[in-house]
Amino acid sequence: QVQLVESGGGLVQPGGSLRLSCAASGLPADYDVIGWFRRAPGKEPEGLACIRKSENSPYYGDSVLGRFSISSDNAENVVSLEMNNLKPEDTAKYHCAASKNCVLWTHTAYDFWGSGTQVTVSS
Repeated sequence: QVQLVESGGGLVQPGGSLRLSCAASGLPADYDVIGWFRRAPGKEPEGLACIRKSENSPYYGDSVLGRFSISSDNAENVVSLEMNNLKPEDTAKYHCAASKNCVLWTHTAYDFWGSGTQVTVSS
């Protein structure tokens, strides 16, 4: 059974940092990519970062380039998203998802999803 479980969300002040984790289990072998998306109320899902675990090759969306960093601990099957210099517009529910391809322009490339963790950036 496939499971993707996010953790690490919470309330943080503007300029602060959070580290999200995605624990993955039961994935088919060809689902080697983990991506992070976020969804704010009333908005479409936004692709933030993805990584092909076997190559440890990250790819970032423009809105988070330079602020967010994705990494994979293959021994633990955990993919993390380090988020720095957070802004109020980063407030959203953050999801990790699994795919065969590292793409961010559409969430439909991802077939397995976690239930998400809420990130709120506010003073």
